[in-house]
Amino acid sequence: MLRLLRLAKIISVGIRFGLDEFVLAHARTRVLLVAVQRALFWRRLSEPRAVRLRLALEALGPLFVKFGQVLSTRRDLLPADIADELARLQDQVPPFSTALAHAQLARSFGRPVSEVFEQFDALPVASASIAQVHFAVLPGGRECAVKILRPNMAEAIEKDVALLDSAASVMEALWVDGRRLKPREVVAEFAKYLNDELDLMREAANASQLRRNFAGSPLLMIPEIYWDYCSASVMVMQRISGIPISQVDALRAAGVDIPRLARSGVEIFFTQVFRDGFFHADMHPGNIFVSTNADVRGKYVAVDFGIMGTLTDVDKNYLAQNFLAFFQRDYKRVAQAHLEAGWVPADTRVDEFETAIRAVCEPVFDRPLKDISFGRVLLRLFQTSRRFNVEIQPQLVMLQKTLLNIEGLGRQLDPDLDLWTTAKPYLERWMSEQLGWRSLARNLQGEAPRWAAMLPQLPRLVHRALSADPTAGIERALERMAAGQRQRSRSLVALGLLLAALLAWHIYLSL
Repeated sequence: MLRLLRLAKIISVGIRFGLDEFVLAHARTRVLLVAVQRALFWRRLSEPRAVRLRLALEALGPLFVKFGQVLSTRRDLLPADIADELARLQDQVPPFSTALAHAQLARSFGRPVSEVFEQFDALPVASASIAQVHFAVLPGGRECAVKILRPNMAEAIEKDVALLDSAASVMEALWVDGRRLKPREVVAEFAKYLNDELDLMREAANASQLRRNFAGSPLLMIPEIYWDYCSASVMVMQRISGIPISQVDALRAAGVDIPRLARSGVEIFFTQVFRDGFFHADMHPGNIFVSTNADVRGKYVAVDFGIMGTLTDVDKNYLAQNFLAFFQRDYKRVAQAHLEAGWVPADTRVDEFETAIRAVCEPVFDRPLKDISFGRVLLRLFQTSRRFNVEIQPQLVMLQKTLLNIEGLGRQLDPDLDLWTTAKPYLERWMSEQLGWRSLARNLQGEAPRWAAMLPQLPRLVHRALSADPTAGIERALERMAAGQRQRSRSLVALGLLLAALLAWHIYLSL
């Protein structure tokens, strides 16, 4: 019943703000659009279509505001008027009242706001879909930013996610691509990240981890968290100053090197993904600033760490192989990587898959961002994935969303940016570190504590293994080594352990 009521509200909001103009705008449905507009003769739509779309998303709540934020970064997919209006959702969502903010803070601290801060600005500096931010001054004069969760957020998100889950179930049942695209898993993944945003202690921990990952970095600055003032509904952090990344003219006036800034953004993204496997997954322009302070001029400053993505080593290796093969135009390797990962059926013909990938990717090489329509590329990739039954990986949904944000930011900063030339050297270096001697050295160092605990037990373990038939034990060990020749580094480690065991056995017998 609650889902039906929510669906009814979505339909009513759509009618009130004239969203039928968007839904039925296709030539095939033009007649239906005219009929609907005649039936709603009493409706008066005075605002432009872009304003009406923004107001409708705000009226529908935080989940729809998030959707509008993602759309606002895709200026290649949207008309300019809609992109400009949706950009206001990034940090200009209508704020909740100062009285509610004070009440939330008083509940969190157990005392009035005046006893916690030396100064607290009544007007918020930013208001987004999940929370809003006020500037304040802590005892001792430290300037800070105070993030306060919107009241009753959990209930609103729960209703919208339930509705999305119902829609995803219908999609899986009725749409031919429903099972392959796994919409219910995608909704569940998105819901998990939204629920994470509702716990500001978790967000504070995310910020602290990202700050530690980029300690001393010349590229990215993360505000310090003031843990004594943080709770599940309030987060207090260092106040930062800078120019929003979307204000390119202001950045130029401040003397920021825009092309260098764009290249640094690409490096920051790949560092988060491939070095750390921990990345900022909500990088819309409202969350990214550029410092203008003399000592850190041109340095990125990130805020809002509610949605962070994580990748396993398997995911990172798969993505790196695909990126690198793509940059090298080795489409056969891209096809093989999909097959090895099990993302396409085992009976897929590699040569056909390779040809399809080449047809999509080759036209975009050697072109700056301004000459590439990623909307068309994504559409053709989707058509190709459907043809070859490529399974969508829900754990990579946040990465896909972040890639859209990064591409949108890059387009705004420097349309002449050569994304391929910028990213390729970094990925080549990363792959070398992962597969070369440095990787072997790191693995050996990581295993050293385990070996230190295991070595004293080797004589007893070897004696037990060989006591029945020492020759057979050695033969079995040699057979296992021979079977592992396909993995050189592991074979070398196994050989070292075997030699150590034999030496220990020899010492044991001589005692």
